[in-house]
Amino acid sequence: MPVPAPEFKKALKRLGEAEKEALLLRAVRRDAELYETFRFELLADVSLAQIQEETSDRIHELFNLAVSGRLLNRSLVKALRASVQEAARARRITKSKQLEIDLLAYTLRLCLDHYSGQFDSVYDGFYKAVARLAARLPALILKHLHEDLWVEYKPDLDDVLKDLHRRKKSANLTFELPRELTILQ
Repeated sequence: MPVPAPEFKKALKRLGEAEKEALLLRAVRRDAELYETFRFELLADVSLAQIQEETSDRIHELFNLAVSGRLLNRSLVKALRASVQEAARARRITKSKQLEIDLLAYTLRLCLDHYSGQFDSVYDGFYKAVARLAARLPALILKHLHEDLWVEYKPDLDDVLKDLHRRKKSANLTFELPRELTILQ
């Protein structure tokens, strides 16, 4: 992101209200994420819960579209990557790391509840992608959330990790998959 030069700031101050409004409207028409950010910050009726609901609907839709593909395993990996990007986009819009973690946990639960049959496939791309996300989530929780919130995520995340460790492909992972969310006292 470029840093605005002092000359740019001075030129912006010289603009009239109508010119500033036209410039802003042109910018948000070009950039959907900028529009969503301004929508969240400026409109009182757009809440964090609404952004979470809209993003979780998009994530759910990504996986629904993936099921229609011919190469299901590859389509599911693409849907998982796009879901992680949607969660990161929601964080950038709202500046809420907890929202990102909630959406990633939702994505993991969605993968396990609806597509865990693909873990036993000959192709291991989807299993590895889910395991990588499951390995990353405890670090995000411990790094970005307050200690009081760790307990809320522990049971669900432990279930996910236990389910992933039960699969025979867990022995072939090239990275460390934790067995549970370790809460330090």
